[in-house]
Formats: sequence, C-alpha cells, structure tokens
Amino acid sequence: MRISSISRVAFSVLPALALAACATPPPEPQALLAPSEAQAKIRNLQTRTFDAPSRKRAMRGVIAALQDLGFIIERANEPLGLVTAARFAEPNYYDVVGVTVTVRRLGKTQVRVRVNAIYNNQPITDPEVYQNFFATLERSLFLGRN
Repeated sequence: MRISSISRVAFSVLPALALAACATPPPEPQALLAPSEAQAKIRNLQTRTFDAPSRKRAMRGVIAALQDLGFIIERANEPLGLVTAARFAEPNYYDVVGVTVTVRRLGKTQVRVRVNAIYNNQPITDPEVYQNFFATLERSLFLGRN
C-alpha cells in the first residue's frame, strides 16, 4: 500500500514538472537599446555647458555642489570625469536618491556636465530636479573662481 501511494504522488507531480520545464521564457523587449525621443529629452535636461579652466576644477565644483545638496560622495574619478553620490530622501529617510555626474572637456575653456539621477532605482525625469542641481553647480563654480 505504501508503494502505490508513492506511485500516485509521483505520477501526479511528474506532469506538472514536465509542463514547467517546457514553459517558454518571457520575450526580450524589442527596443531595449534603441534610441527614443524621450531619451533625447531627458538627456537635454541632464546636460549643461559651463565655463571652467579645467576639468579638475569643474570636478571640484561638482563635488562641492553635491555636498551642498546633502549628498555623500561615493566615488570620484578625475581621469574619467566621473562622480557618484547618494543621499537619503526626505521625508522618508529610507528612500535613496543616487546621482552619477560626468564632466567632459569642450575646447579650452568649457566643460559639459551631465547628471543622471535616480530615486529608489527609478530614473528622475522632473526638470526642476536637474535645474536645481545646475543652479547649485553654477554657484559652486562661481565661488571656486573667486
């Protein structure tokens, strides 16, 4: 009697396992890496050009601006022109805002700064967030000149 109950369980579970093994994986998104108009708009919000004598000075300005906004600098790589930082978001201090800032030279007297911000692993698309960062960066660069 014991063997027949084990056989019944085995025969009822085997078809379910066979069906699960034959299940097809979800399809990959078709346009995963394809450019879109929305991406171009967001990139435009995230990018500004500033007058700066060197990328190093611009990087110092970016770090100072992020610290003024309450961010903790995680990494700063001057040769790559890359700064990453994070902070807890108000009013729920368990929410996290992360930013990645890249600084590139444009000619001899200008740099192009792009900031990419995320809130709880979701991209931030609000233009005001980027305007606030760039206003703070502009003040930081101005103070760094004097």
